[in-house]
Amino acid sequence: MFQINHLIRSSLISVLLLTASIPVLAVNAGQTARNAAVPDAGYHLPPPELQAVVDAPRGPLFRLGPQRHNALLIHLPGLPGIQEVAQPELRLAGVRINPRMHAASMFDFGNHLQLLDVQTGKIRDVKGLPPRTRIADTQWSPDERWIAFTLWADNGVELWVADVRQGSARRLLKDRLNTVMGSGFQWAQGADSLLVRLVPRNLRTMPASPLIPAGPNTLEARGGKTSQNRTYPDMLRNGNDADVFDWFLQTQLAIVSLNGEVKRTGPVMKLARASISPDGNWILTTQLRRPYSTQLPWERFGQLIEVWDENGQKIRTLADRPLRERMPTGQDAVQAGPRDFAWRADKPASLYWLEAQAGGDPDAPAKVHDVLMQQAMPLDHAPQKLMELGWRFSGVQWGNDQLALVTENWQKTRDTRTWRIRPGQPDAKPELLFARKTEDQYANPGTPVTATNEAGRQVLRTTPDGKAIFLTGNGASPEGDRPFLDRFDLTTKQSVRMFRSQAPYYEEVLGLLNDKGTQIITSREAAEERPNFMVRDLAAADAPRALTSFPHPMPQFRGVRKQQLRYEREDGVDLNATLYLPPGYDPKRDGPRPVLIWAYPREFKSAEAASQVTGSPYRFNRISYNGPQVMLARGYVVVDGPGMPIIGEGRREPNDTYIEQLKMNAEAIVDEVVRLGVADKNRIAIGGHSYGAFMVANLLAHTRLFRAGIARSGAYNRTLTPFGFQSESRNFWAAKKTYMEMSPFYYAEQIKDPLLLIHGEQDNNSGTFPVQSERLFQAIQGLGGVSKLVMLPAESHSYRARESIMHMLWEQDRWLETHVRHARGEAGGKD
Repeated sequence: MFQINHLIRSSLISVLLLTASIPVLAVNAGQTARNAAVPDAGYHLPPPELQAVVDAPRGPLFRLGPQRHNALLIHLPGLPGIQEVAQPELRLAGVRINPRMHAASMFDFGNHLQLLDVQTGKIRDVKGLPPRTRIADTQWSPDERWIAFTLWADNGVELWVADVRQGSARRLLKDRLNTVMGSGFQWAQGADSLLVRLVPRNLRTMPASPLIPAGPNTLEARGGKTSQNRTYPDMLRNGNDADVFDWFLQTQLAIVSLNGEVKRTGPVMKLARASISPDGNWILTTQLRRPYSTQLPWERFGQLIEVWDENGQKIRTLADRPLRERMPTGQDAVQAGPRDFAWRADKPASLYWLEAQAGGDPDAPAKVHDVLMQQAMPLDHAPQKLMELGWRFSGVQWGNDQLALVTENWQKTRDTRTWRIRPGQPDAKPELLFARKTEDQYANPGTPVTATNEAGRQVLRTTPDGKAIFLTGNGASPEGDRPFLDRFDLTTKQSVRMFRSQAPYYEEVLGLLNDKGTQIITSREAAEERPNFMVRDLAAADAPRALTSFPHPMPQFRGVRKQQLRYEREDGVDLNATLYLPPGYDPKRDGPRPVLIWAYPREFKSAEAASQVTGSPYRFNRISYNGPQVMLARGYVVVDGPGMPIIGEGRREPNDTYIEQLKMNAEAIVDEVVRLGVADKNRIAIGGHSYGAFMVANLLAHTRLFRAGIARSGAYNRTLTPFGFQSESRNFWAAKKTYMEMSPFYYAEQIKDPLLLIHGEQDNNSGTFPVQSERLFQAIQGLGGVSKLVMLPAESHSYRARESIMHMLWEQDRWLETHVRHARGEAGGKD
């Protein structure tokens, strides 16, 4: 027997070697000469003006209490250091696990809590927190008397509660929580107790990884219909990985009272999910069952779905679902049989679930594709059919026995419908409330407002007479987003607008403060005013009452000018973008500047939807280190989010003309910024992240519009994602020509302009494996092109460590300074 677990030991050794090799942040060119074989070795700091963006104070998270008397403000510290991001981590079945904490890996924590009184605006600090506070998940109790939260300590995840009246916090129980598959706690029986997931006591040592392999790892295909399994990261590799995964899933359920009394219930389980009924008497569990897969994430593993009572007695097995190795093709496909069991939010203990029809195959001719079912505890009556759906179930919002809203979608056609049903009258005919195309945001009626009931569940908020609901939304329109609040009459199916954001502000509704919806709490911002919270009385003409007055986090960016651009591409499709001009810059006086364009392509089924205006000129100028606006600090003109629609109307697939449409989109925005006089056409760069990076490589391969490109965490060879990507549902063998024409790797010889490739070494996103950037760089290098590959240690699809982000900005700044700002000659030609 190994006395020290081999997996953890190996990880620790790797981390020690890694951290030992990390130099202090380089601040001058002399430090880069340490390793002549690796230019620019070590982490570097960008210019001070970019460092200031990374280290700017972050605004607090806002969590309105369920009774709307108080709000919780969760304050966030600066970014974590590489020593924290690079700590040991296991990657199993699509889950990244911190083995020391028995928790899913996370790096963004709150470090301070405050309570905001909605009526007075008074803010109180929550006392009693430890000196080094790392707050993960928070939940209000239904009566707004308590806040439960998890706190990461040195030896595991602890459960704490804060007394709202006293403004003080305390640890609730000594046992550690298991948060590998969720927050690890849920309010139960209203606000009297919590259902918790504990790390079992006397847990045996984690299975050791053998030094000598027991044999080869094999896969076998036994034939069958075409299946669509995408390329997933972090899969199990062998039986030992499966054993380790099982070890971390082991969970003991318990009910803990607010005085810390713990009542363990049921056996130790390999638990993926657990939820308690609103009345606190029953527990719905999902356990994973073998055999597992080395090709699929845990969500596709076999599942045993059961109901237990609060005393740990199993009541019934609801479903025993096998490993879903093969699925029908298409984005509307699901596995046959029952799925998605959950509790109705509006009843003490009633289950609902879906049953797929036609084998879950969207291509099968069928009038009904899903059936919504319900059954009340203690399951002594037959299940009831609530609704037959012609499309695929998307979601349900419960109100009462006379009101629930069911939404269904059909991804292939971009259709969506919302129906009213009466759950207490299963034979009643559903009423259609809304129908539109999912991509048509102008027609979006909004999202129903919910309220927290006594059991702590979200239910539809109605007017006092029960005849109307409330809707909130972004309010997409030809003049940009204008958030709104509507009252929707369930009988007439007509909306009355109660509030709409007005220029020069962008103001969105966060919650209703009375039953009539005439008093609301909002978040209001302007181009140079960061979001602050307001209380409005819609029945009075008074100005809104400010609850907070957070200062501008980066006053150096005051004076940034923002403009919403509207222009047209060659085939007549209307496009829009947001233009940012650096402080003090006047195009007429100063002439054109170097420009950074940052974009992300999106697929549409209609040109009309692709032409809709997005965003708002009145939103706060958020200068994020992840986005392009950071380069305003260096004097660049920035274009964010220019329309890059890829349209396939009718039976045409968008991607069959991807390159042609991408080129038209790029030409249109370049022509527009040159026409406006803000851009020198010979000094324009293009950048993007993920699918945006894929776009960048394609534009450099198929156009000479740009002086240079920045591509972060992208995929460049679609034959490495042969079973679909983004909205592409066809596999490689059904659309070979499209897959190959869309892959910039196959056109690497045409990439004549400098391309900076950045990628996290531990990318966890489906399809964007680090090898994608490595192979494209090798191709460009071998073909004599100009490129640089930067692999960020310990980083995922999004970068987290302060050192990594500082270095990313240093690389981007140097690339743009070298190849764009100081470029000579014309773009598309030789210097």
